[in-house]
Amino acid sequence: MLAGRRIAVVSVTSARPHARRYHEYSELLAGRVIEAITRGGGSAERVFAAEGAAAARGALSRASGVVLLGGEDIAPEFYGGERGYEREGRHVELADEVQLGVAARAVRDGLPLLGICRGLQILDVALGGSLVQHLPDGGGHRTESAEPERMFSGHDVEVVAGSRLHSLLGATTASTASAHHQAVDRLGEGLVVSARADDGTIEAVEHVSAPALGVQWHPEAPVAAQGQLDRLLGSFGSVLLAA
Repeated sequence: MLAGRRIAVVSVTSARPHARRYHEYSELLAGRVIEAITRGGGSAERVFAAEGAAAARGALSRASGVVLLGGEDIAPEFYGGERGYEREGRHVELADEVQLGVAARAVRDGLPLLGICRGLQILDVALGGSLVQHLPDGGGHRTESAEPERMFSGHDVEVVAGSRLHSLLGATTASTASAHHQAVDRLGEGLVVSARADDGTIEAVEHVSAPALGVQWHPEAPVAAQGQLDRLLGSFGSVLLAA
């Protein structure tokens, strides 16, 4: 599927001294993405966006594809939002700027991209979209647990028939492991919806011409549907074979 291909795996930051347990779990999730890439015959290069643009540019120059991982909320200034919203956490503005640049360049250059949770939101904002800053509590998109390993909420999403996501998953319904309090509001230029939750929340988007796809859930979570991440990473292989 990914034989001989190098995938840039882009995280927000390499350290969170203020949130050690969350950081450890984020690294576990990143490791599962890297394992899946290796399992598919590829290799992964870690990039930490908070370390600046130079490392990201170097990694992209060597990459056959990009995975944008989850993490902190995007600073609202990047999509015309206001600070002070409910459940607002810390922001890492440099990482936002770097990841937004990565997403914009990938779309421009036709580099395959998979965005996971925040990664979907980065893709949307990079193309001029905006975000719902806080989803109502009790909507099934997250749990209220303070323990990272228990933050996921399971629910199904409706996948748009005929979409790229549909072709990858092979079904019009997908089980998800979600842990988010924000979501896409205004779609970025060139993006279309490829999955929604029962409450109408946008759960996946894809670009109409570039090989860019984002899912709001975490296919890399230990509780995610078995094989789902491998199928999503298969989008890289199918694009590369067609090129």
